[in-house]
Amino acid sequence: MATRCADRTTKAIKKVNFPGIIEKLQEIQRACRLCPRNCAVNRFEGELGECQATSTVRISSVGPHYGEEHVLVGRTGSGTIFLSHCNLRCIFCQNWTISHSGEGLDCEIEDIVNGMRYLQTIGCNNVNFVTPTHYLPQIVEAIAVAVQRGFDLPLVYNCGGYESVEALKLVEGIFSIYMPDAKFSSPETSYEMCGISDYYEKMCEALIEMHRQVGVLQTNSRNIATRGLLIRHLVMPNSIDESKEILTFIARHISKDSYINIMSQYRPVFKADLVPRIGRHVTEEEMAEVKKFARSLGLHRGF
Repeated sequence: MATRCADRTTKAIKKVNFPGIIEKLQEIQRACRLCPRNCAVNRFEGELGECQATSTVRISSVGPHYGEEHVLVGRTGSGTIFLSHCNLRCIFCQNWTISHSGEGLDCEIEDIVNGMRYLQTIGCNNVNFVTPTHYLPQIVEAIAVAVQRGFDLPLVYNCGGYESVEALKLVEGIFSIYMPDAKFSSPETSYEMCGISDYYEKMCEALIEMHRQVGVLQTNSRNIATRGLLIRHLVMPNSIDESKEILTFIARHISKDSYINIMSQYRPVFKADLVPRIGRHVTEEEMAEVKKFARSLGLHRGF
């Protein structure tokens, strides 16, 4: 089963028209609309949008990661490439030095290729691009080179959920696993947290497109993910109703077989003190209520 999945992934990615996709993504980046913020800045000329990234990829770290979901990690780890900057810039971000301050090193395409091949060589189960949205043209260019050199691991698109369906459609067939966050449901909350009021609308559209491309999460005989959609939902304090709305959407419009990691890791860090209602940890009672509601919808995987 594992071999068949790997073969199918390898064959699919080799059929991708990389030059055409890269050209279209670069065109989008020149008046940037890689995410729904649609900043329209020319990143190739060094103009900065909300994410604060130029067209030069900045990477914080490359290495095996054991803190991801077990279906990605297994015994040998998920091969993560942590990209600097972020299109969401949440005020409670635990990795704010990377996502807001841009901590990391500027890299060439060849550096990304070498990182991918290194992660494959040391036995990682996949290569996991963390916050790839704003660097998508450069990442796809690196993937094209890596595939030519024998790279064949599943690729993970690990994002905040605020994605452009236009960009996602362009990369169909490249990423085996989509791992978006599903964060907020109300415009008021997403504006408070990220300065955007259309997060839920765009997140729902993105999840539908991701599911159309890869379906529900599939695993091999070692229970390692090979293809599909893995959704993360971080439960926030005083936000039970928003959690319930998000889970209802997933059950009704994605699939009751969706793999959902309902997470309790929220901590009031960075600028969370600007919004008093998120100034504490999530309680056990809140977590129990959200999980009970998920089960009542028929959701059953991942949490």
